[in-house]
Amino acid sequence: MEFRHVSVLQAEIVHAVAGDPTGIYVDCTLGGGGHSRALAELLAPTGTIIGLDRDKNAVAAASERMKDAACRFIPVQRNFKDMGAVLDELDIDRIDGVMFDLGVSSYQLDTPERGFSYQHDGPLDMRMDTEAKRSAYDVVNTYDEAGLYRIIRDYGEERWARRIARFIVAARREKPLERTGELVRIIKQAVPAGARKDGPHPAKRTFQAIRIEVNEELSILRNAFETAAGRLKRGGHMGIITFHSLEDRIAKQTLKRLATDCICPPGIPVCTCNHQAVLKIEGKGIVPSTAELAANPRARSAKLRVGTRI
Repeated sequence: MEFRHVSVLQAEIVHAVAGDPTGIYVDCTLGGGGHSRALAELLAPTGTIIGLDRDKNAVAAASERMKDAACRFIPVQRNFKDMGAVLDELDIDRIDGVMFDLGVSSYQLDTPERGFSYQHDGPLDMRMDTEAKRSAYDVVNTYDEAGLYRIIRDYGEERWARRIARFIVAARREKPLERTGELVRIIKQAVPAGARKDGPHPAKRTFQAIRIEVNEELSILRNAFETAAGRLKRGGHMGIITFHSLEDRIAKQTLKRLATDCICPPGIPVCTCNHQAVLKIEGKGIVPSTAELAANPRARSAKLRVGTRI
């Protein structure tokens, strides 16, 4: 299947991050290369974009898309939690800008074999890195009921997490669950009929929770944002696009912490943390325009937050 993905808030994040046209920029979530390609249009031939993605298909698609870009492009199949190590390997100390787009790509959602979607039947996979050991199959079939309840409650913010966990465990006693379609049917059985009438698809939150667990999406965010901020040159920009409240909360809180001088607990008369602000937060979160939402409904929950190194 061709790697197709519509970049969200493309103009907004590119113009927020772009600065020196000869500078060095990192796209931490390369995807199909949409954001990188748009950024490349603003750079000089001596400018550089380093693109990171753990999905080898994304790296291949982006490399094809960027092959005639005027600037230098360095694709790297790595998780963005390794950004610091990648820059060290490239002998790069400071960068001019960095972008994070934390959404799942349209390609991943629309390819049944990847197992991300509750709308297409496929194997229970959900691995962004197809060579990673743990898949959705492992989570669904090996976690105990308490473990399933915890991730569905915490990562999916699912009201019916306890019932869904109980129904999954009961179903797998008959046989292991292997397909996304099987899991969707079980979730629909667990969620009361009245609760299924309104709101999003009943499996949406559970699939989100399992995907986050499989890919350790939330646990790496804070450190990744702090590493990125630490690598920015003075005046350099960081843009973060989030898609759900959990990751947006982490982005907002981390940016706030990076933009605060003292982070001592309230009530301490003298600062002992010696923490110094390294970022300035640029306004409030930016959301997609009405026109973008009409063209790409998947952008409806996106929000862009921007910080500038001081």
